[in-house]
Amino acid sequence: MGVVIIDGSTVQAFVDNEPVFNRSVNEQFAALDVNGDGVLSRSELRKACESFRLIETHYGIDTVTPPEQLTQLYNSIFDKFDCDHNGTVDLEEFRSEIKKIMLAIADGLGFSPIQMAIEDDDQNLLKKAADLEASKISHA
Repeated sequence: MGVVIIDGSTVQAFVDNEPVFNRSVNEQFAALDVNGDGVLSRSELRKACESFRLIETHYGIDTVTPPEQLTQLYNSIFDKFDCDHNGTVDLEEFRSEIKKIMLAIADGLGFSPIQMAIEDDDQNLLKKAADLEASKISHA
């Protein structure tokens, strides 16, 4: 686990740097596409969401959510990503939704820096945004 200082402009700059953002999202998509068929199934996206544990915890404390409610939540997330409603999420759909999520995070953070503990995970997009910002500072 690492600690970074991040604000909305850091996340916005990461999204705006298309080559870096697209490469990062492509890597994340490939890691989630367990069977390598080039699309994410409902179960592949659910496994990814479950690994983030965003729904099953509240401020880091485990909560009990009924299984049917979890299924409903995961299905609604999948439906949001599956823009053409063909039952799978392709790379473009995934990239588009991740971009919207990252921009919403940037908007929510605003310009007040916050200190954030994040997993040292090669797929963590917020960590990649902070690393990109740090590389700009070290090259200045």
